[in-house]
Amino acid sequence: MELKVIVENPLEIHYVVVEITDVNDHSPTFPEKEQIFDIAEHTLPGRRFQLHAARDPDAGINSIRTYTLTPNEHFELDIRQSDEDKIPFLVLKKSLDREQKDRHTLLVTAVDGGKPPRSGTLNVSIIVLDSNDNRPMFTQEIYQIEIKENVPVGTSVFKMNATDPDEGTNSEIEYNLVKTLKKKVYDIFELDKLTGEISVKGPVDYEENDVYKLDVEASDKGQPPLTGECRVIIKIKDVNDNPPEIEVTSLSNTVSEDSKPGTMISLISMKDKDSGVNGKIISSITKDAIFEVNQNNGALYVYKHIDREELCQGSGACLMELKILVENPLEIHYVIVEITDVNDHSPSFPEREQIFEIAEHTLPGRRFQLHTARDPDAGINSIRTYTLTPNEHFEVNIRQGDAGKIPFLVLKKSLDREQNEKHTLLITAVDGGKPPRSGTLNVSIIVLDSNDNRPMFSQEIYQISIQENVPVGTSVFKMNATDLDEDTNGEIEYSLGKTLRRKVYDIFELDKLTGEIRVKGPVDYEENDVYELDVEASDKGTPPLAGECRVIIKIIDVNDNPPEIEVTSLSNTVSEDSKPGTVISLLSVTDKDSGVNGKIISHISNAVPFELKPSYKENTYTVVTKAFLDREEVSNYEITIKATDCGEPPLSTFQTLSIQISDVNDNSPHFEQNPLQFYLVENNVPGTSIFSVSAKDNDVNDNAAISYHIARGNDVTTFLNVNSDNGQISALKSFDFETLKTFQFQVVATDSGTPSLSSNVTVNVFILDQNDNAPVILYPVSSNGSAEGVEEIPRNVNAGHLVTKVRAYDADIGYNGWLLFSLQEVTDHSLFALDRYTGQIRTLRSFTETDEAEHKLVILVKDNGNVSLSATATVIVKLVEPKEAFAASDVKSATKDEEGNDVTFYLMITLGSVSVLFLVSIMVLIAMQCSKSTDYTSKYLQEPNYDGTLCHSIQYRSGDKRYMLVGPRMSIGSTIVPGSHANTLVLPDRRRASGEVRH
Repeated sequence: MELKVIVENPLEIHYVVVEITDVNDHSPTFPEKEQIFDIAEHTLPGRRFQLHAARDPDAGINSIRTYTLTPNEHFELDIRQSDEDKIPFLVLKKSLDREQKDRHTLLVTAVDGGKPPRSGTLNVSIIVLDSNDNRPMFTQEIYQIEIKENVPVGTSVFKMNATDPDEGTNSEIEYNLVKTLKKKVYDIFELDKLTGEISVKGPVDYEENDVYKLDVEASDKGQPPLTGECRVIIKIKDVNDNPPEIEVTSLSNTVSEDSKPGTMISLISMKDKDSGVNGKIISSITKDAIFEVNQNNGALYVYKHIDREELCQGSGACLMELKILVENPLEIHYVIVEITDVNDHSPSFPEREQIFEIAEHTLPGRRFQLHTARDPDAGINSIRTYTLTPNEHFEVNIRQGDAGKIPFLVLKKSLDREQNEKHTLLITAVDGGKPPRSGTLNVSIIVLDSNDNRPMFSQEIYQISIQENVPVGTSVFKMNATDLDEDTNGEIEYSLGKTLRRKVYDIFELDKLTGEIRVKGPVDYEENDVYELDVEASDKGTPPLAGECRVIIKIIDVNDNPPEIEVTSLSNTVSEDSKPGTVISLLSVTDKDSGVNGKIISHISNAVPFELKPSYKENTYTVVTKAFLDREEVSNYEITIKATDCGEPPLSTFQTLSIQISDVNDNSPHFEQNPLQFYLVENNVPGTSIFSVSAKDNDVNDNAAISYHIARGNDVTTFLNVNSDNGQISALKSFDFETLKTFQFQVVATDSGTPSLSSNVTVNVFILDQNDNAPVILYPVSSNGSAEGVEEIPRNVNAGHLVTKVRAYDADIGYNGWLLFSLQEVTDHSLFALDRYTGQIRTLRSFTETDEAEHKLVILVKDNGNVSLSATATVIVKLVEPKEAFAASDVKSATKDEEGNDVTFYLMITLGSVSVLFLVSIMVLIAMQCSKSTDYTSKYLQEPNYDGTLCHSIQYRSGDKRYMLVGPRMSIGSTIVPGSHANTLVLPDRRRASGEVRH
């Protein structure tokens, strides 16, 4: 027993355990004074019968230690240990015989382990039930009886008498004639199956048969029935009821049945079917159709073909007796003719197939008469032997009968229907002719089932657990036994052992057909925590066979008391800089249940930075911090403490502790993105807000109040200003992309905590180009600075001749600086063509005499900005004769070389400047990409078809000294919303639907 002592100041709980020792003051007792078993005498040794278990209230060594049994030759004790109990079993060690002793009385003694030991006794009575183990027996094996022929129908011939030492139905006898007798026997005699009296059923004729052999079988009504056999030989006495007959009976010289007509025979005789004096004949001469007497010499000869089988149907000698009356002197001469056989017939059976139904319990040695084959031939040509196809269960045995050889099928090995339910054999009858002839008979053996397999459970002991208080009708377990037999021998019924305590029958019931164990009454763990049920599965054979198993049902305690949580101290405010391990609360948990249902597991059920630490005493805990706290993440916690017992289902109790976290200035202001990128279109309005920065501080109150300023050492303060309260940045001047393309500065955000914390952010500003520069014509240029020039070409040039090349550049970049050339004005469209990309002017055809000598071409050069800017150049083309053209060309070439060198110089300067700016932009962009987590193009350049190229690229076309600074397939018509953090750059798509760049 456990005692709980509570001590205050300080609060402590102490436990005292008191153990009560046992004294052997009780004797073992059985639930009943006598236990009776009904055991069939055919029960095999080793069968176990559970005895009542004795009960002893004492414990430990004073409880039951052993069981003893009075000495006897048939039974012994076997004791099994089940949990803490010893269970006695009565084991049959030697077979019982009811005919020797029908009742046994034993005494079982239970002894405990006390000093001195105490004991209790149980009377055990064994009633031996009869089994059908004795077959009926006749007083004689063979009975011989004589009766006269022609006795009246109904005359009693003989009364059989067999005895059986068994009792009840096992000793009740029925008589039957064996089914293998000739059909004629059943027509003449009948047997009363109850009295065993043989009586005449039909006419008895000595001449037809002078002896009858009846095989009589006496069967008892046991299951399976046993039989005894005997033979009754009935001899028939002759009565003179047949007149004499003249026929051939003997012949000194044999005549073969295949003798030809005309074969000579010498002797004739007469006979009477009756015997003795009844067969003495006074006869006259008659004629015979087969034989004829020569009237001249009295010789008897074959008159026509002889068929011995037609004349003599037996297997013996075929004799024909001829009686001849000879006159002068008057004499009677007897001629005996013997007709010898020829092997001209094969053996044949009366049926093609013979079917036997044999029970599988039939013992080896049992004989079954087969159909006898018939062979009309006689002597050595008749049937000589029978053969059987090789098999392991049967052999053929041949008996010599009056009518010939009789085959019997003999069982040499027991049958097993469960292995093979049908056997097919072939019997062959062979005669003795040369060559021999044969006939066959198909024999089918149908094996009838016997109840030779007992139901079997898959386990000897089943252990099942159920909870107390389960509803009445709840299925506990479904037994499943199997029986290899069929029909009723395989049908199983289930029952509970009769030796169980009455309480078991009140709580559980067993469906005898389905084997399902269900709850019948209330199940109370406190009343009993385990029930042991002996289940028996019996088949419906005769006698029934049974199998047993034990079902141990353990009752599981129901958990009906939830744990209780008691909080003894609590601090509800914790600073966020508290170290891990800081104690918040002290609590204890208890559960009124016992065992596993009273075992408690406590934990904090929600995800909080607190944990329960067990105290030195079981079920006592402290609530402590398990990690550093951060008020900025969570400012208060609801700590849910869950106490769960280990019952099934478990019961839980929840206790919630509310904890407030006080703030500490431990967070610096932070920017969501660093560095920041802003895009600003050139030519902005001075003094307006161009963008803003914003920082956040996760602290509260003064610790989260933020002010902004530009970091010292940045020269941008001359043209930028930041609002310290809201971070709005204003431009103090207008920006020019051609002068300043990008710049960088830092903004510092500082909170008002003590001490204050700060952080800064790098701001990268990119100036975006506007199309504010018109194209400039580099060639042609006149002496007064206008874009005009004169080109002289020979009149005889062919089509495709290069007349001149217009050169221009644009200070803008991308599409704003991408130039296209077109003919705005031309005197004859069929003469000249202008390349829109290179500015080359070429002839389309050769000149004719009718063409004018001077042509004016006005070339329009425009960029690809959203609002295009343009310039024009005028080229005067003069046609001269070839000699004049050559002279002019020398002077012009020198001038062109000079001009070309100047153009090349300017182009190289422009290309170098653009390349430097491009490289700087690339490096800045790479640095920005490496320092930020998101792609600025996806944030600021919202172009869904953007193909991922760099912001700027340089396109160079060799051969025409033309350079172009282009963007990522876009025309920069930009819009910036002042004061917006997004600073979205809108870039219209200049591509066609096919994805190609529009020219």
